[in-house]
Amino acid sequence: MHLFISPKTSCKTREWKPFALFFACTLTMLAANNHAQAQSLGDPVVNITFGSGSSTHSGALSADSGTTSYTYSSNDFPSDGSYTIENTTAGAGNVWWSGTDHTGNTGGYMMVVNASVSKTDYFYKRTVHALCSNTKYQFSAWVVNLLRSRDISPPNITFSIETTGGTTIQSFNTGDISLKSSYQWVQYAFNFTLPAGVSDVVIKMSNNSAGGAPANDLAIDDIVFRPYGPDIKASFSSTAETVDASACSDNPTSYTLSTTAPDGYSILWQYQNSAGAWADLPGANASSNTYTFTSPIVAGTYKYRVVTALTDNITSTLCRSASNQLTLMVGSSPSSSASSNSPVCAGQSLSLSAWAGASWAWTGPNGFTSNVQNPIINPVSEAATGTYYVTVTSASNCVVVAQVDVSVKAQPVAVAGAISTEICEGNSTALTASGGETYAWLPVTGLSNPNIANPVASPAQTTTYTVTVSNSSACTSTATVIINVLKKPTASAGADKHITQTQSVTLDGSAGGTNVSYYWTASDGSAAPEGLTPTVSPLEDITYTLHVLSNAGCGLEATDDVFVRVYKKVTIPNTFTPNGDAVNDTWEVGALDTYPEATTQVFNRYGSVVFSSLGYPKAWDGNSNGQQLPAGTYYYKIDLKNGNVLSGWVLVVR
Repeated sequence: MHLFISPKTSCKTREWKPFALFFACTLTMLAANNHAQAQSLGDPVVNITFGSGSSTHSGALSADSGTTSYTYSSNDFPSDGSYTIENTTAGAGNVWWSGTDHTGNTGGYMMVVNASVSKTDYFYKRTVHALCSNTKYQFSAWVVNLLRSRDISPPNITFSIETTGGTTIQSFNTGDISLKSSYQWVQYAFNFTLPAGVSDVVIKMSNNSAGGAPANDLAIDDIVFRPYGPDIKASFSSTAETVDASACSDNPTSYTLSTTAPDGYSILWQYQNSAGAWADLPGANASSNTYTFTSPIVAGTYKYRVVTALTDNITSTLCRSASNQLTLMVGSSPSSSASSNSPVCAGQSLSLSAWAGASWAWTGPNGFTSNVQNPIINPVSEAATGTYYVTVTSASNCVVVAQVDVSVKAQPVAVAGAISTEICEGNSTALTASGGETYAWLPVTGLSNPNIANPVASPAQTTTYTVTVSNSSACTSTATVIINVLKKPTASAGADKHITQTQSVTLDGSAGGTNVSYYWTASDGSAAPEGLTPTVSPLEDITYTLHVLSNAGCGLEATDDVFVRVYKKVTIPNTFTPNGDAVNDTWEVGALDTYPEATTQVFNRYGSVVFSSLGYPKAWDGNSNGQQLPAGTYYYKIDLKNGNVLSGWVLVVR
């Protein structure tokens, strides 16, 4: 936004009302006052925030915060001619904006004024003592127009600086503080010079607009009154504006603070103490533009500045303006410790460690370098023995060098073997090891003593033995030896079999052991089958024997038998003539008598059993329970109990 003030428009007149134009005029006046020389503010002589608290209202104005001609009210919405000190206007309904104090601190209070309908006397006054004559000061305050929709008579305030006798030293008029679209704080400020011989002044704020409903309702906060002197710049350098510097706590550094004071002014160099207050530096000169000091040896952040005032007033804190702040960062020295896991053995990992820092630079024997905090050398050799140095740099660029001595021990050379690396199952052999002073074998199963160089090993199966060899430096190495166990021969002819004549069956033979051979024999002296799982077709019951022999000479011959039961073939006639002529008088089932466990049943056409037998010791004669059965067709079921069931019909002819 660009504001233009016409040459015909006077900044002193109260006829023009637009706030933006008035504010631009105010800025123009301040700029004119400061044109000849830039200015610096000092610490507040008065800083009224009205305090803070948990309750909505704090009570009437105190002697420390000022006086008023208005009546105090504890109501959230005081009536005309009244004021209150509260931390929120939320209880004022829809007439005022709802807001909090300008400071923004939790529970912060502000002065809320409901202007009188006719009275335009002061609504705030405060006396300030012990100021310095011929010194420029700045007054400022934050104001908010509380009305939110309609303002018959906007707030219009005159800020006055008067002598205690009532003579106006300087005044400043805000003009109409118009309605805003929201709750908005606006700061007003002006400068004045205290006349010679005057040290006490009265700050007064008066309403120029009458109150009413709704009219001239406002809140005020953060009233500040401070020296306003010539612009001075502080620096760590006399040739450039350097406002930041750094040092290390273990390496104090000399610094020279530099500034330039106008003629007629004196200066004092100050530092900010642990309580946050500014204090004069020891030996600070009230006339020198430089101050040399040695940086503190305690890590932390240190603040410095220079204050200035007319030479006659330099000793008064109420007359000084202050420069920019200088910041000195004193960093902690990094730790001077370094460590390692030394001594270590060649071939293992060497771990180096340094304490906290921002960066690290390691150097060491055998050309070693590293930029990590905790480097690892893996594998490490004996050439790594020696002293390692690490340069540790902190975040504040403080540097320290630490060292650590490292010893890398030689490793033994382990050798492992055995008297014999092949043994038969159940036999033993002696292991051998060399290259160290102590020995440890794994696994320990089957060993006579796992902690000697030459234990006797009796493994049940092929085993890899590992020996750990240690020397006098407790360094170790390992070696292995494999003992192959040759298994004894085993034979399995498989489960017994049964077949019917003319059928074939496969034998389930298997041979175990290391480097074995095998063959079959037959109990009847017939030709032996070939292969572990041969197919045989004996005509009679027979026993086959599997023979397994070790070609490595481990163990005796192993044998196992399998019995093959050969059932006769059953022949069943479908007709017989039980007529007593001695020809075909019975049902002759061929070879059924060779199945002693077989069951035979004959049924008539109604399903009734007319004949049954176990083993078929006597052929059926066509009778049932001693009674002759009529000629006809009958049905049979023969269970051979070998997994075969035969069924069909038979015709009885008479």
